[in-house]
Amino acid sequence: MEIMMHALEHAFVDTLKLVPFLFVTYLAMEALEHHAGVASEAAVRKAGHAGPAIGALLGVVPQCGFSAAASTLYAARVVSLGTLFAVFLSTSDEMLPILIAEQAPMALIVKVLAIKVVVGMVVGFAIDAVLHAMRRDKEHLRIHELCERDNCHCNGDCKACGNNPELVYDFEHDKEHDHDHDHEGGSIAKSALKHTAQVTLFIFLVTLALEVVMDSVGEEAIAAFMEGNPGLSVVAASLVGLIPNCAASVAITELYLDGTLGAGAMIGGLLVSAGVGLLVLFRTNRPLRDNLAILALLLLVGMAVGGVLTLLGVVL
Repeated sequence: MEIMMHALEHAFVDTLKLVPFLFVTYLAMEALEHHAGVASEAAVRKAGHAGPAIGALLGVVPQCGFSAAASTLYAARVVSLGTLFAVFLSTSDEMLPILIAEQAPMALIVKVLAIKVVVGMVVGFAIDAVLHAMRRDKEHLRIHELCERDNCHCNGDCKACGNNPELVYDFEHDKEHDHDHDHEGGSIAKSALKHTAQVTLFIFLVTLALEVVMDSVGEEAIAAFMEGNPGLSVVAASLVGLIPNCAASVAITELYLDGTLGAGAMIGGLLVSAGVGLLVLFRTNRPLRDNLAILALLLLVGMAVGGVLTLLGVVL
């Protein structure tokens, strides 16, 4: 009971300090998404062979649901598999707000974002190159299949798009078929408050769990275990990163900032953290075996990059 009370006190105080920083960060992010979200999706759609580069650069911008948009676009085959991977690998999810709120050094933030962008581009272009060599990079658009399955009526009253579903995602027709967006017509401040409350709760729970473990086992014992089993920490962080929820990136970032995870394990876990993108992928894309293959390759990339950084003793 003494340990729990001590952990509750520390978790509450530590979390409370972050709330103002989180709110200001999310307020800026919501404003960015509100004005630039549609433009980002349009840029990815029109990227063509440069898709992985555009996807990696746009994915690193902390826009709520951009990985989900990429999953939907891939399910309709509007973007390539390489572009999807580039977005997934570069997506920062809740990592950036946490680092900013914790007042992490700017050099650290830049390094982490740069690694995610570079890995996203390299893997994205490599996947597209392999598919091109196998002559599997030319797939028909599946927008009509997606619309029929979800019964979304995205063709509206446009007979041309009804007869040619591919036109639905033609940039020139976007305004005619604009889908509902989570924040459209809503208050930016209200959305920022909602995000702040959700992430604050996650931070509190993660911090509470860490405090209980630290007080029960001891920081030195945990640090010694992680130091003696760096490979295991990379695998564990990558598996945690697969959780399609912002709690994953929150936990990984907090563990790194607390010194429990090394840089390699942290990068491995954050590369895999694609936010809700994986959930949307499994919801919209068919067949299921393709989604499982994407999941496995994403995990493999995260563990491989994290493992290499760990072996090289990289410190960020």
